[in-house]
Amino acid sequence: MPGASALAAGSVYTGRVIKMMFHSEGVAYMLLRFWRLGRALLAVGLLSAVAVAQENPFLGRWALSPAVGGAGWLEIREAGGCLEGALLWMGGSPETQSRIYLDGDSLCCIRVRNDEIRDDSGNVVRIQVNPITLTAKVSGDTMNGVLSEPAYDSRSVIRQQFTGMRIPPLPPRPDLAKLRFGAPIELFNGRNLDGWAVIGGPHWAQVKSQTPGANPSEGWVPMDKDVANGWSVKDGVLINDPVQHEGQPHLRYGNLATRDEFEDFRLSLEVNVLPGGNSGIYLRGIYEVQVIDSFGKPLDCHNMGAIYGRITPSTSAEKPAGEWQSLDILLVDRHATITLNGKVIIDNEPLAGCTGGALWSNEALPGPVYFQGDHTGVQYRNIVLRPVIK
Repeated sequence: MPGASALAAGSVYTGRVIKMMFHSEGVAYMLLRFWRLGRALLAVGLLSAVAVAQENPFLGRWALSPAVGGAGWLEIREAGGCLEGALLWMGGSPETQSRIYLDGDSLCCIRVRNDEIRDDSGNVVRIQVNPITLTAKVSGDTMNGVLSEPAYDSRSVIRQQFTGMRIPPLPPRPDLAKLRFGAPIELFNGRNLDGWAVIGGPHWAQVKSQTPGANPSEGWVPMDKDVANGWSVKDGVLINDPVQHEGQPHLRYGNLATRDEFEDFRLSLEVNVLPGGNSGIYLRGIYEVQVIDSFGKPLDCHNMGAIYGRITPSTSAEKPAGEWQSLDILLVDRHATITLNGKVIIDNEPLAGCTGGALWSNEALPGPVYFQGDHTGVQYRNIVLRPVIK
């Protein structure tokens, strides 16, 4: 509580203010004081907001590299005073996180997944809640962390270590009218698989039971060899036929990748998707253009010609399964333009990061063109690439 002298001084000041308010000069003076005070408070508020943003080094997009190989991606945003974001881990699409928060200098992300537990007859007997937790720390533009989830038998925890690199801001949309291209390169000669390699890839991993006290990464075993080859050439057509034999163990088929690596380019080809077919075309080994039988389905980021899980086509342009379809794919400065059967369905759209199944997460690296071969049968022909000259 203030003392008597302070109260007396306050009374004198208040009296002066009241007297000044009865004169025009006094009114103008007080309004000026209040205006200056408002500007000062606004400036303090803006500086505080900047300080808060600077105090959270996790904000932004991150390219993740799991210790077992493959690729991941993380985005952290701030909205309404809370943290939110999405995580992509090896396969699938970016998943919105259930909760993101800071614990001291550590970032914590949690996604709750509900798994169906089935009996031997295939009937769902219960739903098992499966929390997947990412914890990480940041030093400058580098991140280190662990992704954890309970093992299937609920008797241990599977932990996967990773490193991360801050993704630089996206460059402006390129002026496509000013692009220059090099000489066309026929990636497929129509006779054999020269220039191509059948690969598995470190992003395929198999979860195994893990005993307590084991090395944190031993629960994930890279599956980058011993893949079956379903690729062949017939009558100028590149064919994938991943046959499974009834009553025999499931065969894991490989993908087909160019031995050469590329940066920015225009890729044109024709593709024939079988009924229910599912494949994909990876650009530089990191961005998947979806190849699938989606004729007649509502627009979705997993339809034919989409950037898988990231960019939805603006219109449906696919043909029914079994018909040859043309794809023209332009990749420039982390922006993609997709033309399907003569219609532009993705128009110079930015790529926020890698897609599921990427060979690595670093978007600055050149890489191969590779066709997904571990799903269903598919056919390709007339595969021509024109590099962008910079």
